[in-house]
Amino acid sequence: MKAVPITIARGDGIGPEIMAATLRILKAADAKLITEEIEIGEKAYLAGNTSGISAEDWKSLRRTRVLLKGPITTPQGGGYKSLNVTIRKTLGLFANVRPCVSYHPFVITKHPAMNVVVIRENEEDTYAGIEHQQTDDVVQCLKLISRPGCERICRYAFEYAVANNRRKVTCLTKDNIMKLTDGLFHKVFNEIAAEYPTIENEHLIVDIGTARLATTPEKFEVIVTPNLYGDIISDVVAEMTGSVGMAGSANIGSNFAMFEAIHGSAPTIAGQGIANPSGLLHSAVMMLVHIGQTECAALIHNAWLRTIEDGVHTTEISSEAHTTMRVGTEVFATAIIERLGQVPQTLPVVTYEAARATFHVEVPKRAPAEKKLVGVDVFIHQPNIAPEELAHKLERVSGDGLQIKLITNRGVKVWPGGFPETFCTDHWRCRFRKTSTNGYAVTHDHILRLLRRINEEGLDFIKTENLCTLNGEPAFSLGQGE
Repeated sequence: MKAVPITIARGDGIGPEIMAATLRILKAADAKLITEEIEIGEKAYLAGNTSGISAEDWKSLRRTRVLLKGPITTPQGGGYKSLNVTIRKTLGLFANVRPCVSYHPFVITKHPAMNVVVIRENEEDTYAGIEHQQTDDVVQCLKLISRPGCERICRYAFEYAVANNRRKVTCLTKDNIMKLTDGLFHKVFNEIAAEYPTIENEHLIVDIGTARLATTPEKFEVIVTPNLYGDIISDVVAEMTGSVGMAGSANIGSNFAMFEAIHGSAPTIAGQGIANPSGLLHSAVMMLVHIGQTECAALIHNAWLRTIEDGVHTTEISSEAHTTMRVGTEVFATAIIERLGQVPQTLPVVTYEAARATFHVEVPKRAPAEKKLVGVDVFIHQPNIAPEELAHKLERVSGDGLQIKLITNRGVKVWPGGFPETFCTDHWRCRFRKTSTNGYAVTHDHILRLLRRINEEGLDFIKTENLCTLNGEPAFSLGQGE
């Protein structure tokens, strides 16, 4: 088998230790790899690379298209952006795949039958990182959900289920509240699910879904969910296995892939030789499957399972009942190497022969919707004003086909007909709608003239959102209480 080039990054904190142990196991298992090494993370940040990675190291990633990465530390303060998010989004790694399996009875867990894969959308949602402080009192984070993003991740989840003999895919959203953003995710999930009649599908609201996942995880197989929920859920489920330190993850795109443990850099135990390399090792196993070295992946995974069965455990997964040797990073790696070629006796033997590492996820082109502008939401910064007084000012600037119809504060209607009990900040959404139903068309010029009149009234507008219909359907939400 021809050796495959990959890029490795040892990372920060415990990263160099667990990477050294993982590479030693890969070498002993005769993984066919050609490694390039880059230095990313804290040192790169402090060297002046505000993204945490140099231009030269980007070139390595573009050459190999595969990254095995240790955990990194993002320096506090200074406006540093998360390198993990940067890599995922820059390289189009839209799917984050996190298998979470219980190893009962050898690792203590309250959920011995759990075998869940969380597939998290990796590029959108609030992780776009678009935030603004708009007033003294109010900051904003934009939640961006796109139809192509939903289509890619939902189709990936079903393709993963088919490729790995999973029988059910569960979608978790909060579309009872976020009817447009999470509503789009749920709608696309239903559309994609209809194309896979042999795979059971279900949708749950994320709060009750997470509650059920925490109590009866054996009822779930594959979970697909937007970015923020997936980040939280996957850590919860990984910890339910007995330790978050055992879970690996894959970040998959059309042309690139990154593999990493889900835990952080754990600087408080760095250099002590006690870190569990299992999370990074499981990531490396996923990498081997991805590049087609499935026999080597199974060889390592089964040796790891046999090591766990034999009671050779790192500290955080050790127990009086099942631990025969409490060991550090290097001894644990040696124990795995000694068991290469062996298989577990109690836990299921792993095989990757039938697994398809990659599959084509295509997003079809869609005809553009018919879009009509019907109004505008103008967000205004105005402290110490009653809703009725603000409405009076906005009625004075209405005209030219646009009339003030609604004022909300933090999304709740306060005019017309609001309640005095509603707490208000200095941040107001003021909705203007067209005044005529006889075919009058709102234009951008109308909105610009409206903003000029608002400014002349002495009001500070801080943001606008156009109100449109798409194919005749409103493409905006109502105010709470409207």
